[in-house]
Amino acid sequence: MSQTGEGGSGFLATHVVPPGGLPTWADPDPAHPSARLDPLLPVQLAELRGDWAQVRCSNGWSAWVDGRLLVALPHSPEAAARPLDVLEDPRPLLIRLERALAEYRRLVDELAAGRCDLESFRRRSAGVRLGAVVDGAAAWLLDLDQGSWYYCDGSRLRTYATVQPPPDGRDRGADSR
Repeated sequence: MSQTGEGGSGFLATHVVPPGGLPTWADPDPAHPSARLDPLLPVQLAELRGDWAQVRCSNGWSAWVDGRLLVALPHSPEAAARPLDVLEDPRPLLIRLERALAEYRRLVDELAAGRCDLESFRRRSAGVRLGAVVDGAAAWLLDLDQGSWYYCDGSRLRTYATVQPPPDGRDRGADSR
């Protein structure tokens, strides 16, 4: 991979590498293979050329990847100026996420059973927002009440990135229903 001149300053993750990792190329050309990116590595999209995507890593290194395989973060974290913090207990956030997921599942069950139509499902599920990626001991959890994605190692949470509020300005946290 080639190193950018910015060194890692100003890094704002826009995507993560898929769980299997990604091969990289020095140029958007399959004839120039390079190193492999680690699974779930946060990256910043720098440029797109067709299916090719140039990404930058937090350490300033950049490379070209198959952009179709990148996992987009749910919102662009432009507001990531919030200082890092540590929350000792991940359980309250996990409880709120479980409730939001249970509500969504209940709505899906109603739709599948024919107890509501698609328009009703869309209307009733519009306020349900949650996010979680769990890979073994590592987890990335979305807390819309705090406007942040958190990284959890099983024992504590750390701010990973901040998210923008919903477009209508209303707070639709994971436990709002």
